[in-house]
Amino acid sequence: MERLRIQGGNRLTGEVSVAGAKNSVLKLMAAALLAQGRTVLYDVPDILDVRFMGDLLERLGCSLTPEGGGKLTIDVPETIHHEADYDLVRRLRASITVLGPLLARCHRAKVALPGGDSIGSRGLGMHVTGLAQMGAEIGIEHGFVVAEAPYGLHGTTILLDFPSVGATENLLLAATLARGTTLIDNAAREPEIVDIAEMLTRMGAKIGGIGTSTLEIEGPADLQSVEHRVVPDRMVAGTWAIGAAVTGGAVTLRNARADHLDVVLDKLARAGASVEAGPDHFTVRMDGRPQAVNIVTLPYPGFPTDLQAMMVALAAVSEGTSMVTENLFDGRFRFVQELARLGADVRTDGHHAVIRGRRMLSGAPVEATDIRAGAGLLLAGLVADGETLVSGVHHLDRGYPNLVGVLQGLGAQVLREPDDMAVG
Repeated sequence: MERLRIQGGNRLTGEVSVAGAKNSVLKLMAAALLAQGRTVLYDVPDILDVRFMGDLLERLGCSLTPEGGGKLTIDVPETIHHEADYDLVRRLRASITVLGPLLARCHRAKVALPGGDSIGSRGLGMHVTGLAQMGAEIGIEHGFVVAEAPYGLHGTTILLDFPSVGATENLLLAATLARGTTLIDNAAREPEIVDIAEMLTRMGAKIGGIGTSTLEIEGPADLQSVEHRVVPDRMVAGTWAIGAAVTGGAVTLRNARADHLDVVLDKLARAGASVEAGPDHFTVRMDGRPQAVNIVTLPYPGFPTDLQAMMVALAAVSEGTSMVTENLFDGRFRFVQELARLGADVRTDGHHAVIRGRRMLSGAPVEATDIRAGAGLLLAGLVADGETLVSGVHHLDRGYPNLVGVLQGLGAQVLREPDDMAVG
């Protein structure tokens, strides 16, 4: 158990090169299961979640070879195992994405109910219902999702109640090997889903409507292993962009897509930041104290829930009062109790938070309960007077490569140390 020791008062200035997206690469690794052979991924981030997913793929029979520079080779055998045990799945919610590929390729799957971040209820109902419509016999037994399709899956029309990212991904992956045409209506449109669809297309899948709310998949495809470069991580880029605004700094994000963060960068501009964007980079600069802005989290292309905590940190030091509305996860505001320990004036009511900005926060010990809450507390600690100790740094390791090195390179006074207050 480790923590971060942060000395507040330094502006973030400099450049960060953004690696591939955590929310894409884990699903691309699952997609590799669909085809025998050697899949090579580039720009793979060096984060805990990639290691967890790698352990799971190895348990399923694959061989993984990580190399320098973000290259990862996945060798998928002709026969793969169909069961994903709890000891691996409990560490990573994205592990449920192997359900679709295993069912499509092995005609059966047994995947433990996943763990991951504690940010509220995220049921698997749409995953289960969609796969059942495709011909699977599927249910929950003794903590496992158990599914069988002895004669394979078949195409059908699936209307999602909500544009769920996870359900869209699982159904899309399964549909590539299903007989006939599968139509996924009200599909999620996140850039990471576009990235998965583009890799599947390169593998030989026939997918229409990529980037829209209606995906049409013609199967079964004769899929081949391929090489693919992971889309840049917009959450990492967004975190450091907001960090520049929080600290009154100037940060340039390389290998970053400004068009994937249109709403976020617009909010930062409304808060008083200057934003300059190029084809593969952008710069955020904040001179003076930020101004209060309101945000509402929504599915893409709306404001991403994964950057909500960082915007609450920005609001905590902004001039004026901000309202943040969280529409996606009912547990996202759990971290505000920790933020209040730093002196933030935050009041929550259901899925709304009202933040009255203060000119100065004060350092204190706080604890991260999930990856994005940890990032929000980290940014607040950078502008708090004195020293802030952030426990639970392993959550941040799940999505932020070389965290301390990046922060120190931007001028922050941050150290990583054993957490002598940790319990368990």
